[in-house]
Amino acid sequence: MPPITIYTKMYCPYCEAAISLLRKKNAAFEEVAVDGDAAKQRAMAARAGGATSVPQIFIGGAHIGGCDDLHALEHSGRLDPMLAG
Repeated sequence: MPPITIYTKMYCPYCEAAISLLRKKNAAFEEVAVDGDAAKQRAMAARAGGATSVPQIFIGGAHIGGCDDLHALEHSGRLDPMLAG
């Protein structure tokens, strides 16, 4: 399984929904909380091509996008192959 990183903030329902889907898939991931940490927020935005909203999700180094993008991959049947590497 490729490495998965998800940038989150507390009390974010979209972050929780994305994490829930990853857990349902039994996918191990690194969660990086960016609450109140300007340096982490800048690093996330730089890595995500300027995106500042959360969550920002990366699978195997590829920027997936946010929660809606992750769920769209699931609905199209493309998430499982990505998670498998």
